[in-house]
Formats: sequence, structure tokens, C-alpha cells
Amino acid sequence: GVAISTYAKYCYNKLQKAALTGAKKGLKKPNIEEIRHAKNAVFNPSMFGSSLQDIISMQKERYPDRQLPWVQTRLSEEVLALNGDQTEGIFRVPGDIDEVNALKLQVDQWKIPTGLEDPHVPASLLKLWYRELEEPLIPHEFYEQCITHYENPEAAIAVVHSLPRINKMVLCYLIRFLQVFVQPANVAVTKMDVNNLAMVMAPNCLRCQSDDPRIIFENTRKEMSFIRVLIQHLDTSFMEGVL
Repeated sequence: GVAISTYAKYCYNKLQKAALTGAKKGLKKPNIEEIRHAKNAVFNPSMFGSSLQDIISMQKERYPDRQLPWVQTRLSEEVLALNGDQTEGIFRVPGDIDEVNALKLQVDQWKIPTGLEDPHVPASLLKLWYRELEEPLIPHEFYEQCITHYENPEAAIAVVHSLPRINKMVLCYLIRFLQVFVQPANVAVTKMDVNNLAMVMAPNCLRCQSDDPRIIFENTRKEMSFIRVLIQHLDTSFMEGVL
């Protein structure tokens, strides 16, 4: 009883994304559970590749009082629970791709399986969630301001506070999370200082829309610097206890 146009629109959107990101990564073929999940995805949208507003709407029934996406906070908590802040190369070293795919399937069913051992797996999935947001975490209309003020802490912080509320909250949660990892005692073990964290996280927050390789190359440095300035200077104390 579902209009064919519903399926057509969904498949068209999936094809567009596949054209950009390529086929499913990993050695294992999709299992029965993944296929069943994919068949139902048109009726149960994924938390990956959706907009922040849609993700908040998805969780309204389960978590009506949450201000932040459950997927963001739960995966962040899992990274820390597995001692990710004491793991060398966290956010730089990828988790096993088949384990990441398996965790993604579980998360889309609102589950975090017990028995996870490698913090690189939830860390990789967390990065993927940010990267696959339908609209970048810092929306396109703020991009030029970001790369203009990449060395000016006061102006960079002003950009953050001018973002739409949900984007601001999600970004501030991310920065507060990253500020845990830049504590000197943690950096000594992880080897991931503020520069390394900014380098791996900037592409998940900002997206350059230019096709010119020179502009992309030049802006990459500015994107990293902008995120580094936020990690170093943004006061995120107001996010304490916010979920």
C-alpha cells in the first residue's frame, strides 16, 4: 500500500550517496540481518546520513527530553568507557571495518552491544556519523566565516554561538568531548595532541564546496586551524550534564 514514488525517492537518494561514498566497505558480505534492515530502511530512516533535525525527531518517542542526538552521546560515552582517552592513535587508527559495520547496524536499532573491546570501533563509527550528516555539522552558510576567522579565537567562538541551536549544541558537545583528549596526561599516551585531533575531526565538521584542488588544499589548513582554536578556547562548561 506504499506509493512507488516513496521507494523511488529513497533509492534515488541512496544512489546519490553511493556515488559519492562508494560501495559498502569491508570484507564480509551483507548478512541476513543487514539485508532485512536495509529493506525496512525506507520506513525506519537511519541515524546515519540524516539531518540533525530528523535525528532528534526520530528519537522523540524513546528520548523525549534529550537535547542531543542519542547516537552522538552514546558512542562518545562508549569510547571513554573503553578507555579511548588512554589508547594510542584514538580517532586516527581506524577500527576493524566489519566490526564498525556491525556496530552501525546495532546502533540503528538503538542498541550498543555489550562486549565491545576496541575503542577504535565506536570512535570510527562516531566519526562516520559526523561525516555522513546530511548537512555538515557547521552549515555551509557559515563556512566562509570559519575559514576567515581560523586564527581569531574571539571571532571563531562568535561563529559557534551564531549557529542554529541544534548545530551549536552538537558542536559544543563534540568540542567538550575532544577537550578530554587534549589533557596532557592523555596526550602522553594517545599521541593525539590538539593538532592531530583537529586534523582528523575538521573534515567531519566542515565541508568545502569548491571543486578547485588549490582552494580545497588551502582551506583544509584553515579548517584544521578553526577546530584547533575551538578545542583550545571554547568554553563548554555550560554543556556539563546536557544530554
